Amino acid sequence: MIVGGKDVGDRPLILAPMEEVTNPPFRKFCKRYGADWLYSEFVSADALVRSINKTVKKLTIEENERPVTIQIYGRFIDSMVEAAKIVEEVQPDFIDINFGCPVKRVAAKGAGAGMLRDVPLMVEMAKQIVQAVKIPVTAKTRLGWDCENIIIDDVAERLQDVGISALAIHGRTRSQMYKGEADWEPIARVKQNPRIKIPIIGNGDIDSPQKAKEAFERYGVDGVMIGRATIGKPWIFEQIKHYLATGEVLPELSVPAQIEIIKEQILLSMEWLDEVRGLFHMRRHMACMFKGLPHFRDLRIQMLQAPNIEELWGVFDQIAERYGSMDPNDRMEE
Repeated sequence: MIVGGKDVGDRPLILAPMEEVTNPPFRKFCKRYGADWLYSEFVSADALVRSINKTVKKLTIEENERPVTIQIYGRFIDSMVEAAKIVEEVQPDFIDINFGCPVKRVAAKGAGAGMLRDVPLMVEMAKQIVQAVKIPVTAKTRLGWDCENIIIDDVAERLQDVGISALAIHGRTRSQMYKGEADWEPIARVKQNPRIKIPIIGNGDIDSPQKAKEAFERYGVDGVMIGRATIGKPWIFEQIKHYLATGEVLPELSVPAQIEIIKEQILLSMEWLDEVRGLFHMRRHMACMFKGLPHFRDLRIQMLQAPNIEELWGVFDQIAERYGSMDPNDRMEE
């Protein structure tokens, strides 16, 4: 798949941008396990222009992450253009415009998915950002504001016409948030549109190798973007790649293997932030791990409430003792 003249591989698996998730430590693991293309967390254009330290830190990228995208969001064209120029200075492979974030604090202010209520503004913003920078600009959006306004067909054409190099589409409207099932039919329709020449990336509910294969083969997308299913399971990229190549489903990782991965993630998170914030940050990942283990509730609570690394390591020892010899294939469905 070629994006703005850059080859990101055939049928790439892409880490979706997620606030408070896709920071450098987590991206490192996703890359290790086979992610072909990484996205940063959401970067607020307004905060970046004001040089807010926490936001500026989100621009940190490493050479071994490439190809990597920094995604920006905002309501006003001037600040978005200025932010894009600032982002360009750190030399990511791509700049992405967030036209899809559905959360109220973003969309209600007219940014993110809020742009779906003002398509001319969305298109003009994309046009000016493309003209302001020399690296490829992509975009991520949703099907429309609500189910009565599925406008992705028109939006895709207009964004392509002003120079967007690739378009990622989440198969839900803004009003759906993350509820219900993602609808991939409109994504396929955009891909099949003879006017569309840019790569189309599908996003929404990809949480298994089988769904990823269906996205490529049934819906015809050029790339698959994976979000929430990576939290607590960065090795999902490896599982999908193996399945696409061989048709075989890899077994789930053993509990000891998962413990070693999460421990390393925690240490990197603490190094990236600090001990308190790093440990707190990792609770979201830990909450998604060890799925299917029977009678796990007590240890899950202890794990998520551990106040320091010493107590957390002790909980991991208990988990390893109780489940370390368990066959991964014996886990219960959740």
